Amino acid sequence: MPLQYRSCTFRYSRRDRPVLDRLDLDFSTGHTVLLGPNGAGKSTLLSLGAAAVRPQQGAVHYQEFDLGVRRQAKEFRRRASWLPQRPGFLPGMTCREHVAYIGWLKGLRERDAWRAAPHAIERVGLTDRLNDKVDRLSGGQRQRVAIAQALVHEAELLLLDEPTAGLDPRQRRRFLDLLASLRGTVQVIVSTHDIGDLDEAFDEVVVLESGRPRFRGTVPDFAANARPGTAADRRLESAYASLLEAAE
Repeated sequence: MPLQYRSCTFRYSRRDRPVLDRLDLDFSTGHTVLLGPNGAGKSTLLSLGAAAVRPQQGAVHYQEFDLGVRRQAKEFRRRASWLPQRPGFLPGMTCREHVAYIGWLKGLRERDAWRAAPHAIERVGLTDRLNDKVDRLSGGQRQRVAIAQALVHEAELLLLDEPTAGLDPRQRRRFLDLLASLRGTVQVIVSTHDIGDLDEAFDEVVVLESGRPRFRGTVPDFAANARPGTAADRRLESAYASLLEAAE
């Protein structure tokens, strides 16, 4: 059973309007891209899916886990990885130390986490910075360390919020290749504003607007929303714009 949201309502304070209001949504078991304008609720949706916060109403489920039950949420976090939009880092730690530390937090034994860290770092192309302090890295390199942290304990569910922010085209290409290597073994949900590679990287598209799903379907079904006569290389962009206009 994939990640499921049932009648989820979430607001950050009692006086705020709900970011998500009675949301019902099932994600596929493959690779899903989550699209939507700023303020649509994408980051909130992923933080609920990571059991970082709980809805005021409704429930989030993954397989046999009810993420609103503390004991079940704790076990679920060992199986999932969440990369928030603004990942934090501990000062003074090397890349290997940081990634190993996250692996240990996720339930790996200290020795196993230390051994797993170099492989996760190699997958994001930072082997040459393995023993460098994280606070000496560029913004794009730090983002790659954050992705390595999400990979270190071989999670079966990855929730990645704007993972390509700060990456140059070559680094972004490596990230897409990494996603391709996870096909069939890991459920991946990626929030992004970049729709240029949907057709090769993802199986499913979800468009969120004002806390509600406006579209859920395959990449070809998403592209079919493009305006007639749109050039082939602009169809995805046109489809996204058309869906948002229809929601207004």
